[in-house]
Amino acid sequence: MHTALDHVAGRVPVIVTTTHFSSHLCAERSRGAQDAGTTMVMIMPPYHGATIRVGERGIGEFYRTVSDAIDIPIMIQDAPVSGTPLSAAFLARMASEIEHVAYFKIEVSQAANKLRKLIELGGYAVIGPWDGEEAITLMADLDAGATGSMTGGGYADGICLIVDTYMAGDTEAAAAHYERWLPLINYENRQGGLASCKALMKEGGVIRSDAVRRPLPSMHPATREGLLKVARRLDPLVLRWWGR
Repeated sequence: MHTALDHVAGRVPVIVTTTHFSSHLCAERSRGAQDAGTTMVMIMPPYHGATIRVGERGIGEFYRTVSDAIDIPIMIQDAPVSGTPLSAAFLARMASEIEHVAYFKIEVSQAANKLRKLIELGGYAVIGPWDGEEAITLMADLDAGATGSMTGGGYADGICLIVDTYMAGDTEAAAAHYERWLPLINYENRQGGLASCKALMKEGGVIRSDAVRRPLPSMHPATREGLLKVARRLDPLVLRWWGR
């Protein structure tokens, strides 16, 4: 975290994930991220392993504890990996009742429907209803009212092109851009997964190693070759970084 924030040096906003099962430790992490210069923290609801979950009352208390410890926005990451159902009504209520809860990364099944309901129920308290999951449902989510997207980060230039064009009012051009970038979005989402961004960054000279945390397996060479083949057709900035 400190390496990235020191390098960015306030030039652009940075969001740091501070997820932890413990309310106290999550609040401590979040305060540390704020003190280091992050703009926002992203936090999943508390969960542990495959079976330990917390009910709505406990989740609300968890986010309130974190909110009381910081002065920057909180983004709730609503993702299947937590195994915790978060209804649109519950998310909207937290946005209204907990000071710094204002952004939401929605990456569950039928995300567009959930975003639409969240915006309807939360109103102005929902400052940032965002798309996620490598932007695999981006167009439907934008149509539902999403105002941004948080993806793997390997080709932000492509995602920005789509979102910026949509927000400028040219939805047909945005759809055309999306169709052009969709093979890469799909390859990351369904083939390369979490390792895709690192593979692209290593190829472009942004980082020296694309190793993933063990016990996750390294990307198969054939998968890497396929990812780069698809990416090269689009000429993303990440593959031209070394020659900038």
